[in-house]
Amino acid sequence: MKGRVARRKLWVRALSRLRVDVPVLLVDVMLVAGSFVLVNALGFDGDVPASSSERLFRFLPVVVTAYVASNLAWGLYGQIWRHASVAEARRVVCAGVTAGSVIFLVNEWRGFPLPRSVAVLAPVVATMFVGLVRFQQRLFSFRRRIDRAASRVAVVGAGSAGAAIVREMRRTAGTGLTPVVVVDDDPRKQARVLLGVPVVGGTSQLAAIVERYRVDEVLLAVPSADQQLTVKVMEAAEAARVPLKVLPPVRELLGGRPSVRAARVVRIEDILGRQQVVTDVEAIRAAVAGRRVLITGAGGSIGSEIAAQVAELGPARLVLLDHDETHLHDVTQRLGPDVPAELALADIRDLDGLRARFDALRPDVVFHAAAHKHVPLLEAHPVEAIRTNVLGTANLVAAAAGHVDHLVFISSDKAVRPHNALGRSKWLGEQITVLRAPPGVRWCAVRFGNVVGSRGSVIPTFAAQIAAGGPVTVTDPRMTRYFMSVHEAVQLVLQAAVLAEGGEVFMLDMGEPVNILDLAERMVRLSGRVVGSEVAIRVVGARPGEKLSEDLYDPAELAGPTAHPSIARVRRRPVEAAGLDAGLAELTAIAERGDDAAAARALAALASAESEPEHVTVRTVSLP
Repeated sequence: MKGRVARRKLWVRALSRLRVDVPVLLVDVMLVAGSFVLVNALGFDGDVPASSSERLFRFLPVVVTAYVASNLAWGLYGQIWRHASVAEARRVVCAGVTAGSVIFLVNEWRGFPLPRSVAVLAPVVATMFVGLVRFQQRLFSFRRRIDRAASRVAVVGAGSAGAAIVREMRRTAGTGLTPVVVVDDDPRKQARVLLGVPVVGGTSQLAAIVERYRVDEVLLAVPSADQQLTVKVMEAAEAARVPLKVLPPVRELLGGRPSVRAARVVRIEDILGRQQVVTDVEAIRAAVAGRRVLITGAGGSIGSEIAAQVAELGPARLVLLDHDETHLHDVTQRLGPDVPAELALADIRDLDGLRARFDALRPDVVFHAAAHKHVPLLEAHPVEAIRTNVLGTANLVAAAAGHVDHLVFISSDKAVRPHNALGRSKWLGEQITVLRAPPGVRWCAVRFGNVVGSRGSVIPTFAAQIAAGGPVTVTDPRMTRYFMSVHEAVQLVLQAAVLAEGGEVFMLDMGEPVNILDLAERMVRLSGRVVGSEVAIRVVGARPGEKLSEDLYDPAELAGPTAHPSIARVRRRPVEAAGLDAGLAELTAIAERGDDAAAARALAALASAESEPEHVTVRTVSLP
């Protein structure tokens, strides 16, 4: 019974195909035959000799058979031509070339039943007619429904992404957008037309263009746009009082394809630097692929991004270690079910438990991102900075000895001339990593500044305050900080791991420091509100342990270049292993007593802090 039903369905499908394809096939037969008759008649200026007509009609079955067979072979039947694209057009051309070649060769073999000119030109004309029938809806659809309620859009960027956006808006109903003008700084593209939309000028003229063309919205269609271009377009949109949307970087585009649906409002990270970091992906892959990789603090901002990037490099085993079960669950949701990550719910402050994990997992590569990192909290609880950032790192190093060839300690720019518990504990973590490394291993530390959007950092804090209506609290109008996107930072961390030969401290290129007050004002404006009247900004004074600016290098440390332009090698201040061991023993005793006052003094003594919080050693750059 089932077999009979299946056969019946097969016949129904076949008949349906025939109902659609047979008329198209008959049209092809008429077009091909007509093309040959037409070209033959034109060759004789309409006065065709009877002998020539007779030879042509005897040859037409060969011509028609060749065309139908070629069209079948190239799949010109069974298509939905309303949505045909370049690929289908290529098939039409290939079918015509194939049929024309067969016809010409048979014509030669048969002793020229047709003039050579007809045998060459008639297949070209026939192919044009065959294609015209199939693409007539695309070629002659001059009527385009215009949504009068649609927003009038100025597209910035006449490149491939801009063209894709214009094409989508013009062809796709329901976007609610109509492209009315394109803007591009390339003078070779100006005063031209892109898919029916004029390219009228550069971004410096954007405010005037918005007014002239009655633009409702600006869309920056340059996925590779750097900070300078993004800020320039944003300022012009602000001056014209129209909203701005941007295409995200290529890595964030679904399938890497620009789309109106991918456009989003400008985020603060878009104007904190979107430079493309170039890394030696194959060298990084060689260091990770087929190896057992363990990441501590895997549920945090840095740890989860390391996990995401390492997962793409083909590790033999990926172990995510964190003491917080919720964070571990969140990172697995981010990675998705296709990434075979193993979860290790463990605390780096538990030496015995950590050793048991390492003995069982035997990792080859470790990225140590687990840490406490909030300056005011650690100033109030320096014992916790010791227990996690210092002694936890010592535990990790002890557990890793004998197993791990590559170990990367995630440090901070606050370890440079450290002035607070966080910086001092990170500085000590660096010393533990490099001084206690077994011979022959490639262990290193990597320093960098604030990560845009990390939990508890200034940007999400400002965003929450703005969402609540303010006030936005700024500690000091002179305060500056360095910022990196988490994706960029982790790319460079992986590159530094490849550069490591053992015992190095690396510093990532952080770009220019950003004034925090300017950052707060810019975030308020990006939210569509007015600074002062709608969202107030309040200066509350520097918190304990905060500097006005962060240093990139300690004068006692010599910085040198590496093979990567965004990574510098820092020559550490000399530290005696015996002195470090004695200091760690003292810190262990203090931590066991829970004496915060003694912890703060001991951290300061070991890290040899020399700087005052008010000193400024770098040039300050305000957001435009």
